Amino acid sequence: MLVLDVKAVTGIHDFGLFVMTGILLNITPGQDTVYIIGRTAAHGRTIGIASALGISTGGLIHTAAAALGLSVIISASATAFGALKFVGAAYLIYLGIGLLRARKSSSGLPAPGMDVRAMAAFRQGVLTNVTNPKVALFFLAFLPQFISPESPSKVIPFLLLGLTFVATGTVWCVILAFAADYFRNVFARSAWSTSVLSRACGALFIALGLRLAMTKP
Repeated sequence: MLVLDVKAVTGIHDFGLFVMTGILLNITPGQDTVYIIGRTAAHGRTIGIASALGISTGGLIHTAAAALGLSVIISASATAFGALKFVGAAYLIYLGIGLLRARKSSSGLPAPGMDVRAMAAFRQGVLTNVTNPKVALFFLAFLPQFISPESPSKVIPFLLLGLTFVATGTVWCVILAFAADYFRNVFARSAWSTSVLSRACGALFIALGLRLAMTKP
């Protein structure tokens, strides 16, 4: 009977441990969690899912960048880290201010003045994730721990691990969007509570932006 040696084929060791650790990291509340809940609470499930897929795409970009060594530049260069950090922080603050200033319809939900189409939400999700240098450093620090030193190619196992981590993260992010949409519909019965929820999400985005701006390499 042929037994498949995952380590020999892929150059990855302790894959089961990696998956379990990745899932635990995915469900740990962080910037992406707050962002998806905030977008869903403000604009609904479709926008929340689009934002989640955008964040996942950003994770794929980080994986490719780390595999190609681009993340090393961010890690080694204070200038590159700072530039990426402030772009991401400014964008989060911009989104937060937009939620605080958004006009409300008679139902209490945001009026269609902001560009909240699915593709726009997807692009915004990509941008918020790609411009977070902490994500780049995370991929650079976490994934190599599960790559065998004897592997002839480090790029392929790196990409496989990154794809696995992003896949499990995507499932969790979509679950978050559905859950947030459920509570949003409950709050939507009251125009006052929905208005408060939208402004709270805006304040959270601004807080996230300020927190990212103060992050040190």
